[in-house]
Amino acid sequence: MITGKTLIDLGFRSGKWFPEAITHINENGLEGEAILAYLEQYKLPPIQELHEVAIDYKINIKAENELEEDNVTSVINTMNTLMKTPTVVDGAVMPDACPSGPTGTIPVGGVVVTKNAIHPGMHSADICCSVMLTDFGKAAPKEVLDAAHASTHFGPGGRDRNDQYRFPKELLDAFEGNFILNDKHIIKAARAHLGTQGDGNHFLFVGISEQTGNTMMITHHGSRAPGAKLYKKGMQIAERFRKILSPDTLRQNAWIPFDTEEGQQYWEALQVMRAWTKQNHECIHDATLEKLGLEAENRFWNEHNFVFKDGDLFYHAKGATPLDAKFMPDITGPRLIPLNMAEPVLIVSGETTTNNLGFAPHGAGRNVSRTYHKKTKATMTNEAVFEEETAGLDVRFFSKEIDVSELPSAYKSAKAVRAQMDEFGLGTVIDEVMPYGCIMAGDHDKNAPWKVKRRMKQEAMNNSNIVK
Repeated sequence: MITGKTLIDLGFRSGKWFPEAITHINENGLEGEAILAYLEQYKLPPIQELHEVAIDYKINIKAENELEEDNVTSVINTMNTLMKTPTVVDGAVMPDACPSGPTGTIPVGGVVVTKNAIHPGMHSADICCSVMLTDFGKAAPKEVLDAAHASTHFGPGGRDRNDQYRFPKELLDAFEGNFILNDKHIIKAARAHLGTQGDGNHFLFVGISEQTGNTMMITHHGSRAPGAKLYKKGMQIAERFRKILSPDTLRQNAWIPFDTEEGQQYWEALQVMRAWTKQNHECIHDATLEKLGLEAENRFWNEHNFVFKDGDLFYHAKGATPLDAKFMPDITGPRLIPLNMAEPVLIVSGETTTNNLGFAPHGAGRNVSRTYHKKTKATMTNEAVFEEETAGLDVRFFSKEIDVSELPSAYKSAKAVRAQMDEFGLGTVIDEVMPYGCIMAGDHDKNAPWKVKRRMKQEAMNNSNIVK
């Protein structure tokens, strides 16, 4: 009579299948080789242990002041934990790096290279966050910004059914052809969110090329709700593998082996989401051109939040701009690095080095959280902070409510980031788009329907008390 202990002694890990297997073996009187032959179906791959010592990685960041020292220390601490993940073979940290979760979570401005493994947590929920530039020639910047304002959509949720952009058939076919994306909720979100930009640090920027004098429009956003839903599914798949392959790996660093059916399908789903995001940018840019009766003189784009494949190596860039053309099969021009609304968007090119692994920064990054930054401005009204930091610019918030956490002072010094780009060999600036103005979501929560309802209820109560 065998028991669970017998199976464990034979080298099997305890699982839900134990009772069924024990019953089968005992009822059929299996012995010796017959037991091992039957149990072969339950054999699991060996557990992958964490590296005892963190894999070496490149540090392309240094603290310029005391505040940044805490930030850099936190980034290094989280990378030191993350780089013990079994699949990791290399990594790098960019000058705009900042923590993005518990210790061991890939920081913003981090690049992590893994072998034969896709880590959904390392590309995060904002899959394919990216930037696109369209050259509007000599069009007046204000006219471009006005036309763009009438074409884009910021804030939570998608577009009303009567205001949605056409969902291309080839894109719909791609969603339906992938078993992870063929989900009515994901497809519904993909339709509704096409032509939207979300909230947070996503923006629509208009400026003038220093090199040509042409007006340029740049959009910044990711894959919105459909991408977030894909991320959630990816994390669930990765967690199932983590429990089997590497229980000691942190949940946020769970991975999907590329050489499995799930790995192949997830990789394909990422490419479909990349195509959706590019289409999302194009909808807004093309609609703006159409309103002005113009044609684009040039256009290029790049992701800075994605997974890039080179052979059996997967480069997870969470807030890092790919310089190497091998990472972008549809490369059409140089790369874009925005800093903040009062600074130019940098147009860069560059070579791959052992130091940069083929990447550059993706922006200016933060030294402190949004909440902490707002506290530092608490002695001033939002309007006063806005006036002080955006003087001379046409800055608009789609919600009509100022978001102080997105004003220039919320970000690292653009000058310092550029200096460190030069110091560490992280791309060469070949042009700058000097700021005219931009649109962002703003503090859309301030007048969220549930908050308005609560305020109205409170006001009604107060009025009632006054009458009494």
